[in-house]
Amino acid sequence: MNKQLRSMLGHGTVILLIGMLLGVGLLASLLGGMELIPGSIIAFGIPGDPGAWARAHVGGMLNGMLIMLVAVVIAALKLSARVTRHLSWMLVGTGYANSLFYLAALVAPNRALSFADNKFGQSSLFAVIGLVPALVFVVASIVAIAILSVNTFKSGDELN
Repeated sequence: MNKQLRSMLGHGTVILLIGMLLGVGLLASLLGGMELIPGSIIAFGIPGDPGAWARAHVGGMLNGMLIMLVAVVIAALKLSARVTRHLSWMLVGTGYANSLFYLAALVAPNRALSFADNKFGQSSLFAVIGLVPALVFVVASIVAIAILSVNTFKSGDELN
């Protein structure tokens, strides 16, 4: 397996791990604290509602799995180094941008869905920090999946 694919798999596992760790935040959000000793919950508040924590938890894991799956598909299709390089930065960047978006959405009153105030709340620096990379990489991810789709239907002779 080439270095680019190993890198995609590595970054995919890091992003998957981030999503899994955000499950701790989901648990704390649901319980209103943590149960370190059975039967005794240490109460504390964290920003974001349980729904936002669930989105961050599941979304992060799905982004990591997407990157790993695409790396396996690239290997199976034996795509050119050029196509592999482009898909790699597009999808790894998407995974990290989405992770940042999920985290920013937890603390941005407007859920980091817009640069301006919206029906969820006021804008903030966290909204901008979460939204800018997410918007850039939503375009990159759509292009990446379109490239992957086109290359999937090409014959083996056309891939190199």
